[in-house]
Amino acid sequence: MVLIKNLSMGEFFEGFYLIKSVELRRTRAGKDFLAIVFQDRTGTISGNIWDANPKAVKQFVAGRVVHMKALKELYNGMPQVNRISLRLPEGNEPANPADYREKAPVNETDLRKYVESIVFRIENATWNRVVRHILKKFDREFYQFPAAKTNHHAFEGGLAYHTTTMLQLAEKVCEVYPQLNESLMFAGILLHDMAKCLEFTGFENTSYTLRGNLLGHIVLIDEEVSKAAIELDISDEKEDLLLLRHVLLSHHGQLEYGSPVRPKIMEAEVIHQIDMMDASMMMMMTALNNVEPGQSSQRVFALENRNFYKPLDN
Repeated sequence: MVLIKNLSMGEFFEGFYLIKSVELRRTRAGKDFLAIVFQDRTGTISGNIWDANPKAVKQFVAGRVVHMKALKELYNGMPQVNRISLRLPEGNEPANPADYREKAPVNETDLRKYVESIVFRIENATWNRVVRHILKKFDREFYQFPAAKTNHHAFEGGLAYHTTTMLQLAEKVCEVYPQLNESLMFAGILLHDMAKCLEFTGFENTSYTLRGNLLGHIVLIDEEVSKAAIELDISDEKEDLLLLRHVLLSHHGQLEYGSPVRPKIMEAEVIHQIDMMDASMMMMMTALNNVEPGQSSQRVFALENRNFYKPLDN
């Protein structure tokens, strides 16, 4: 089997791949086709099944492993697979989706060790207790869930990986700006996306829960902090608690991006900027992952619908 990252341009290949997503679409001529994103642990590549007959629609669904024969080509500067022939695995052929899912590039053990080391550095008792309480509650989900459905860190373990990358950035920023409260920075970053564990269904075929769809993770994490304060007997009028809630409620930066309040303390503004930077970097790296040097990526809707150029190798 050839891994997606090793597929050669202009050559036929065959192997087993996971259907990450599939959409039933219609051509201008009114003919149905399947737009599929195929995945293995090294990346993704898209392709279309032009004969979307009822049998194909029923068989080739998201989350299913398929055997594919196809040709890798360029279309509008982007790699894709064409002349696709698909079938389901037979007999003892590989069929476990877990073997094909993209995962965080850092293993869970190392992520846990780093998170634990950061928690020990949260000196403020209120923030430390709340963080430990919520981390314990979502221990399994935090290290398995993606950070987003599609845009960034949308892979198994993406939530913890995104969080730890932000923590690493925060460590450096706090060295440059000692005026920042390091403990609040760490507590805010650790919890800022924690309610993705409630917003999403999981890391496989990720979709929104009813609470996630109607309320969103910002509202949900504020609820979790308030519940933790009650259980830990922390006054809801305590300034430390209000500061933490403010950081979490404002981390999207703008009202139109889902935050009910804009950042009004330094730590809230910096966490918002770090969050944006890490998410943007991941989206750019993902967009350029399968782009040949000297070519540009597809447009990234979440980054003002821009495309990005991969320079020629020097």
